[in-house]
Amino acid sequence: MKKVIIIGATSGIGKALALEMSDAGYTVGITGKRQTLLNEIEALLPNKIFASCFDVNDEPNLIENLGALIARLDGFDMLIYSAGYGEINEDLNNQIEQDTIKTNVGSFTNVITWSFEYFRRQGHGYIAAITSVAGLRGNEKAPAYSASKAYQINYLEGLSKKSKQEKLGVHILDIRPGFMDTAMAKGDNLFWVTPIKKAAHQIINGIERNAHVIYVSKRWRLFAWISKILPRYLLAKI
Repeated sequence: MKKVIIIGATSGIGKALALEMSDAGYTVGITGKRQTLLNEIEALLPNKIFASCFDVNDEPNLIENLGALIARLDGFDMLIYSAGYGEINEDLNNQIEQDTIKTNVGSFTNVITWSFEYFRRQGHGYIAAITSVAGLRGNEKAPAYSASKAYQINYLEGLSKKSKQEKLGVHILDIRPGFMDTAMAKGDNLFWVTPIKKAAHQIINGIERNAHVIYVSKRWRLFAWISKILPRYLLAKI
């Protein structure tokens, strides 16, 4: 599986994955909304990275844009969903909540289900998505963000079960980062912030060993374990 499309690769972890995976022998298609940034990344490895500028929220043209990029790659084996939206929203601005839901739920579902069906017909494929440890419990500072990440986590688990039970040959990887050194890491007193290059290496390692769930960095697995066992009344006091 050496042909991969990364949705949301103009910066951050998506860009880092594009560069690291192309160095590792993958042919990489990248998408994003900023043409200039896509051009800059493509120019670094013009025979290995192929850029396509489109907005994942442009639902009427989404499938056509994906199809055109797949044609340039001459097929594809793997999808990595790295697009995401999230803002601190303590004032509960409804527009922020709706924008978060649109990208992290609506567009996520459009891309993932289309890719799943593509791989089902093909007989093999690999879907990886950047979710978040934020999806493990509700968050008062960004309610829609944590809820949308919970949706992604559960959706991926459902597809993984479906593929296994129906023997479809589609592997699903849920990538759950904590804080990473990107613009998405917002707020004060951040801890366990993972450098982007380290995060990319851990994700590629998880892909190549066919993991089902990984935490980035690995220490966030401890956070996940604690957050799952603590009752709500104790979490509310933290």
